[in-house]
Amino acid sequence: MVGAACAYYAAQAGLTVTVIDRGPVAGGTTGTGEGNLLVSDKEPGPELELALLSVQLWHELAASLPSAIEYEAKGGLVVASSDDGLRALRGFAARQGEVGVTAHEVPADGLGELEPHLSPGLPGGIHYPQDAQVQPALAAAHLLKAAASQGRNQPRSRSRPRLRLRLGEEVTGLLTGADGAVRGVRTATGEVRAPYVVNAAGTWGGDLAKLAGVELPVLPRRGFVLVTEPLPRVVRRKVYAADYVADVASGSAALQTSAVVEGTAAGPVLIGSSRERVGFDRSLSTEVLRRLALGATALFPVLAGVRVMRTYTGFRPYLPDHLPAIGPDPRLPGLLHACGHEGAGVGLAPATGLAIARCLTGGEPPVDIAPFAPARFGPEPLGPGPRAA
Repeated sequence: MVGAACAYYAAQAGLTVTVIDRGPVAGGTTGTGEGNLLVSDKEPGPELELALLSVQLWHELAASLPSAIEYEAKGGLVVASSDDGLRALRGFAARQGEVGVTAHEVPADGLGELEPHLSPGLPGGIHYPQDAQVQPALAAAHLLKAAASQGRNQPRSRSRPRLRLRLGEEVTGLLTGADGAVRGVRTATGEVRAPYVVNAAGTWGGDLAKLAGVELPVLPRRGFVLVTEPLPRVVRRKVYAADYVADVASGSAALQTSAVVEGTAAGPVLIGSSRERVGFDRSLSTEVLRRLALGATALFPVLAGVRVMRTYTGFRPYLPDHLPAIGPDPRLPGLLHACGHEGAGVGLAPATGLAIARCLTGGEPPVDIAPFAPARFGPEPLGPGPRAA
């Protein structure tokens, strides 16, 4: 998704873009995500600023992309399990409100109006109307299609498409010129020349950075999702327990689960959320699935009688400070990074893509990208780097 957004905004700015992926469109983390576009789970700071801009950009994109992307501005509801938890949520929302987040406290007797099937007895929660959702794989595909259509109304552009897709092709190295700057990439089938290379490899962004000889410690953080049979709209919004916010911000490698439940336009209910650092191990964990099911039925008892049709796992691209890497890499001129968004890549993709496009064209990024500086993890190259072309 992040790569698709970079391609879209770069093409919109008049650049010619080649997207190279070793698999199909959305064949990695994007295809195993829930498509969340959230402000509710972010502390005030640079990531929230990026999220607020992305919410606005997603709204604009949804007006121009097909309805198939299932964009739904349904809002989110964070619920507390205790009075102390509600006070903590109240303080968190107040801090967010100071920087532009819309949040409304919901008393215990108002929860049922927002979510009729929510478990009774909860002390209250916070409603976030700015939260939304898309179908991530479809959104990425249609964003690439829209990028390819950029400039078609200009006669000189008809013979030269703004976007080229090279799928099923793995990047094996970077090309550099005599001045040491990036001049393209090498793949198993040949060379692709370009004045800039954008590393939007998601969970594998650290591996691509190593090919360039620079340090970017992206690690996989595994998560599972349960998918129920199609249902009437049992869950209207994204609903999650307050401890989800703490889990997102945690740097622990151990297994963490918190109840996250949301309905979709297509009918199935998506159930999460789990986090653990176990490398790229895709083994099915029945313990994780058990925890997810228990958490979901605690929030929505009606789900106890619903069948789970399938489960899937994905790997969030985790960086140690929980901020993505966005922008030019001063260690290797011509290399830019747009990865490490952890579980927020779909939501943060438009603002990231717009920032990268501005960097490529010499413009001013739409937000301050200094906190996302790729070189913050290591100012010096790891070694000799890519071979000269």
